[in-house]
Amino acid sequence: MAVLCVNIDHVATIRQARGIREPDPVEAAVLCELNGAVGITVHLREDRRHIQDRDLEVLRQVVKGKLNLEMAATREMVGIALRVKPDMVTLVPERRQELTTEGGLDVAKNLESIRKATSALKKGGIEVSLFINPKSAQVRASKKTGAQFVELHTGRYCDAKAEATARRELANLTRAAREARKSGLRVNLGHGLNYRNVAPAAAIAGVEELNIGHSIVGRAVLVGMAKAVREMADIIARASATHQ
Repeated sequence: MAVLCVNIDHVATIRQARGIREPDPVEAAVLCELNGAVGITVHLREDRRHIQDRDLEVLRQVVKGKLNLEMAATREMVGIALRVKPDMVTLVPERRQELTTEGGLDVAKNLESIRKATSALKKGGIEVSLFINPKSAQVRASKKTGAQFVELHTGRYCDAKAEATARRELANLTRAAREARKSGLRVNLGHGLNYRNVAPAAAIAGVEELNIGHSIVGRAVLVGMAKAVREMADIIARASATHQ
């Protein structure tokens, strides 16, 4: 059954807009876990635009469930991960100019560097996931790195304007998830999922975790973090239970 991991980056985005101490992403993480989140995800970017090093360090002490660190496959970030010891690292592409992660990691093109980072993280006792587009070439390359998980990029599905396009993209995700599982990789999903589109994604066979941030933080502005997380967790639980 798929479970919810909440990305709290944009709580930190609001804080950084004023350069003060609130809202505190650590407090947000506690509320998320108390209301149905099985894990907490943060992206420590090279430019530190939202989550800061101290946030990660305190979260490691506070988070009771799974702490998933999204990061670029750089020497600096690998060193931080090995020191802080999150439960999982998800390697993602990163460009300074982007507003958010724009696509999946090109594992096929960067196989050796990703394999090197993956090996170092695994030796440090950290599970590794690769954030990839739902394409066969990327699934096959991911298997070669030694990573235990892939997180399939759901952006094209979420951004689809027409129902037929959404169905096609959902089929692509389903095929990629099946191929990944057949190869021995475990499967997560993330990017752009919200209260309207998450149920079909949560129903894909074998998906373990859904990483969702922006829509939950946006909903929390209106109804509070506890209610926003409970609502999302309930949708995911119902959708995934129906297809077990």
